[in-house]
Amino acid sequence: MHFALSDYLMDAVHNSIEAHASRIELRLEEFLADDGRLREIILELVDDGCGMDAETRKRALDPFYTDGIKHARRKVGLGLPFLKQLLDETGGSFSLESEPGEGTSIRCVFDGGHIDTPPVGDLAGALAALISFPGEFELEINRRRGNYEYGVCRSELIEALGDLDSPASLALLNQFMESQEEFHGETDP
Repeated sequence: MHFALSDYLMDAVHNSIEAHASRIELRLEEFLADDGRLREIILELVDDGCGMDAETRKRALDPFYTDGIKHARRKVGLGLPFLKQLLDETGGSFSLESEPGEGTSIRCVFDGGHIDTPPVGDLAGALAALISFPGEFELEINRRRGNYEYGVCRSELIEALGDLDSPASLALLNQFMESQEEFHGETDP
């Protein structure tokens, strides 16, 4: 199991990248109760990757299945099964929709008040790592926490920062993502 929700998010986006998605849309929303505590977290991921047929969708939730293509030496695929297990055990919900050639859509609703729902974790670091992942793909991030929200696209950051392989660009990317994750006027739960 992962320590933080940002780890699950990284797994899910990495799956999209490995499925040859050219466009990945990520939405992460945290809804707060009136007392400021975390009430609910919604994670949605939509990609235009290779997609899965009904049998593959079913097997993708089996921890003892891997397609043998993306990771030829790996005997298990734990990302989606662990994510679904976490949601089942904490009163959340999980949906997976996918069609071959059409891409994949995942929606997760976490009970933010459940004692076993992990913290969000280092989201700024996770997003920076995904944005700087090599390859030709667009990653559109839409983030909301309470009344604060931001959106960013990978292509815009590459245009502004240039090559994401250089230490200077990566440092600026990390600083930018950290600044976006600072929730002005709100208390962290």
